[in-house]
Amino acid sequence: MTRLLLRGADHLLTMDDARRELRGADVLIEDGVICEIGVGLQSGAAVVDTSGCVVTPGLVNTHHHLYQTLTRAVPAAQDALLFGWLETLYPIWSHVTPEHVFTSAQVGLAELALSGCTLSSDHLYLYPNGVRLEDTIHAAAEVGLRFQPTRGAMSISRSAGGLPPDDLVEQEQDVLDDCIRVVDAFHDPSPGSMCRVGLAPCSPFSVSRDLMRQVALLAREKGVMLHTHLAENDEDVAYSLERFGCRPGRYAEELGWVGRDVWHAHCVKLDAEEIALFARTGTGVAHCPCSNCRLGSGIAPVVAMRDAGVPVGLGVDGSASNDAGNLVAEARQAMLLQRVAQGADAMSARAALEIATRGGADVLGRPECGRIEVGARADIAIWDVSGLETAGSWDPAALLLAGPVTVRDLFVEGRAVVRDGEITTLDLPALIARQSEMTRALMEAL
Repeated sequence: MTRLLLRGADHLLTMDDARRELRGADVLIEDGVICEIGVGLQSGAAVVDTSGCVVTPGLVNTHHHLYQTLTRAVPAAQDALLFGWLETLYPIWSHVTPEHVFTSAQVGLAELALSGCTLSSDHLYLYPNGVRLEDTIHAAAEVGLRFQPTRGAMSISRSAGGLPPDDLVEQEQDVLDDCIRVVDAFHDPSPGSMCRVGLAPCSPFSVSRDLMRQVALLAREKGVMLHTHLAENDEDVAYSLERFGCRPGRYAEELGWVGRDVWHAHCVKLDAEEIALFARTGTGVAHCPCSNCRLGSGIAPVVAMRDAGVPVGLGVDGSASNDAGNLVAEARQAMLLQRVAQGADAMSARAALEIATRGGADVLGRPECGRIEVGARADIAIWDVSGLETAGSWDPAALLLAGPVTVRDLFVEGRAVVRDGEITTLDLPALIARQSEMTRALMEAL
């Protein structure tokens, strides 16, 4: 039995059902599970001193495109709207190889880990040059984060009325066959699973109505979740109205893409009827505020969604549209944007942190994550609040107002992924050098 005691946290934000906040509290972990919470716990376990720290559940990232860490700040895409941004980057992404995808996934996941993330999804929707979903799965296993990869796809090319170029789309039967392969090979539905696979056709403007419907049927047959982009900006809504004769929410409903096993990325332009539909069906939303700002997509109606009962989590989105992957900074941005749109009392620091923890875990169907309570998985972030960023703060637990943007320690399933601000599972300087060399080579090839 492996035992670990986190001792004496200045502030413990549990995000449990009662949203308890404890002072001077300890957390006892056994074999990757939280087994006791209290003050002055006695145990023969190894001890981690958390005095001077705020302890929170690990943050949860509900939307990412990890391969995009190869293409941050591409000059021609820096000031483009969504469709133009995609048209600029598609030709670059057609050169991506399995090694690019593996290395980019490790870079992106390491960045997330340092920002407090213990569970991340990923949406990989292009497969040139022999790329496979397991390129990301193997990368995540080495980093040590809990992972929810999704098998994305694009099947309608520009010549057929879609957006992607012909060399980045796949035959739809090939997509379905590979969906079956990756679910059978890698999906683990157990409560402590480190890898759960989802199915995720890219978007309404890159796959057919038939593929959307067939993937939904397949996902339910296999018992896995569904994910796609929806209602991201005005162009997206206009495309849906022109092509399908209805708004994105109605299109999703007609194809079986609503329910507690579905979460949609962005949803910036959902209207009141669509919000009611998502609330009624338990359909989740991955809110990506920095990317929405970067691409000028707008401010998602997160307060209205949450008030209606829509499950909402947080996502950093791809590193080509953010262009960062810091999840605690993303939570701060979410809070600030809702205040811009709705007033200073629209979203508190604790509410935004809730979205980034238990909110995201619930969206991904992982109620055993995103909270610190007995029986939950030991996915825990420790934030040192004795430093410069928190100096002068009257409420160190209000991390998103005044606090660090990197963790001191991070535990996933009770195992240390970050200790004293350093990744424990990777040679990070060597990884950065490898990624930089790949990016330079890609630039030269183009």
